[in-house]
Amino acid sequence: GLLLPSSGDLLIDGQDVRKSQVAVRRRLGYMAQKFSLYSQLTVLQNLVFFSSAYGLSGKRQKDRIVEIMEFFDLTPYSDESAGLLPLGFRQRLALAATLMHEPSILLLDEPTSGVDPLARREFWRIISHLSLLGVSVMVTTHFMSEAEYCDRLAIMALGRLLALGTPEEIRARARTEKTPNPTLEEAFIFLLDASGRAGGNAA
Repeated sequence: GLLLPSSGDLLIDGQDVRKSQVAVRRRLGYMAQKFSLYSQLTVLQNLVFFSSAYGLSGKRQKDRIVEIMEFFDLTPYSDESAGLLPLGFRQRLALAATLMHEPSILLLDEPTSGVDPLARREFWRIISHLSLLGVSVMVTTHFMSEAEYCDRLAIMALGRLLALGTPEEIRARARTEKTPNPTLEEAFIFLLDASGRAGGNAA
């Protein structure tokens, strides 16, 4: 990053970020919330550009592009301008570009924001498949229904970590006589209220 950490250590896949930045970048894939590819380029041109940026070339690059386009069902759209794709397919293309260098860790910033329910479900099917292939996927989301797909959750508010655990463990922390089977959304509200009460007591 642009800012140096003031204290502490940060390890990603066993690599110290401050000492091994190049090695860390090879392991990471990042997809921004806002579509950040080149809208005026075609689907294929975007994948060629980003795969080149990640150091792919020759036969390896061509094979990877074919593989990734087939995986994301983008082959019929290879000559379409990225900016003219439906939002759901633009998100697929953005994720495809992120995966060109086969990262072991994937960071997705609200990847389904603004897409329709069917596209959202399909996107999570892809994420689940990547997880089964051994990719560690970290997702930020405001949709508690999406959080149910995750193996482990970190509930945060105003930069503070309120809870960490499986969806079931998070729900268990919010169980009361009045709400014996809380949803994740109810658990989030409960934890947020409890955090506010604790902050008020501490003050």
